[in-house]
Amino acid sequence: MSFVKGLQCKECKRNYPKEPIHVCEFCFGPLEIVYDYEGIREAVSRDSIEAGPRSIWRYRELLPIDGEPTVGRHVGFTPLLKGVNLGKVLGLTNLYIKNDSVNHPTLSFKDRVVSVAITKAKEFGYETVACASTGNLANSVAAHSAEAGLKSYIFIPSDLESGKILGTLIYGTNLVGVNGNYDDVNRLCSEIAANYRWAFVNITIRPYYGDGSKTFGYEIVEQLGWRAPDHIIVPVAGSSLIIKIWKALKEFEHLGFIDRIKTKIHAAQATGCSPVTTAIKNGVDFIKPVKPHTIAKSIAIGNPADGYYGIKTVVESGGYGEDVSDEEIVEGMKLLARTEGIFTETAGGVTVSVTKKLVEQGRIKRDDLTVISITGNGLKTQEAVENSIGKLTVIEPRIASFQKAFNIKEE
Repeated sequence: MSFVKGLQCKECKRNYPKEPIHVCEFCFGPLEIVYDYEGIREAVSRDSIEAGPRSIWRYRELLPIDGEPTVGRHVGFTPLLKGVNLGKVLGLTNLYIKNDSVNHPTLSFKDRVVSVAITKAKEFGYETVACASTGNLANSVAAHSAEAGLKSYIFIPSDLESGKILGTLIYGTNLVGVNGNYDDVNRLCSEIAANYRWAFVNITIRPYYGDGSKTFGYEIVEQLGWRAPDHIIVPVAGSSLIIKIWKALKEFEHLGFIDRIKTKIHAAQATGCSPVTTAIKNGVDFIKPVKPHTIAKSIAIGNPADGYYGIKTVVESGGYGEDVSDEEIVEGMKLLARTEGIFTETAGGVTVSVTKKLVEQGRIKRDDLTVISITGNGLKTQEAVENSIGKLTVIEPRIASFQKAFNIKEE
């Protein structure tokens, strides 16, 4: 049973039917999904959710599909870990890590949005899916379109990390490298989307795609024992994830699943591409586009599509925006690995180091219930740390060689 009533413009509030459209034809504002919350309240409870599958589809009634999921049935319900060791380093007693670096099947949170988007694309009757991507989305669209038996065309900046290129090509997709940054890629894809009947997941069917990110927020709340945390630190690229986490919390509050929200949502960006956090720091509600220059390529979007709404989310929640240098990103990746045994990609290094800054600034207190969002796996961005970690120690197959190499005396 579907509880989707249709689409609505976020600006002028004009209503639209459930169709593959994403922009208001009158004011050009973005469209979002409208749900029948009264119907959901009657059909869904905490108990019914907990009895559901251990995947994002335990929240199916809150997702924008009309039938049963046909793609990505095992996506989501990733671990929420108590970060005891990292908490000691950061000075936090109640720190948790939401770890989507182990999400099925392509090791990033993008599997959430893509499984919803391609399920919806099949409902709409599309035979070809496509996307503009900084890497993780490319991996996920390639994998899920292969599972769905659909053709796919994926467009990326040509200088993307080799792990993300290989992790896309393996699925037999049509991968196109564009000479330029993500914003150049996205402009090209907007032109292509206007000329071909393809389901561009982050253009043509963006409203449906975006709501898949809500499940990241739903899971945090459920895994905390139906509590909203005091803080969530979120990496920001196009700003879709941060606004959908906030939407998820507000939906659970509206449905009576949790008490009044007191969560502060914090935006985390790399200094080399920080249009959202810069606007927040300057106290303005508009984005000044930038040219990305950072190792955190997965969040290097200089002109974010939902940037205005990302700023609005942070301000409304009482959070803050902070950014960190490439050196701090690498240190964040290494710190998470050394303390919690989690190898995250560069975006995770951003959230860890931004959390450290927010603690130092006094914005996060020692005993606050705090969640760090880890959205991708470090195996995809090995280049970022390969020159800043230890070296392989090669020895002869003799104990004396081992003892000499590590200066260990015989006991």
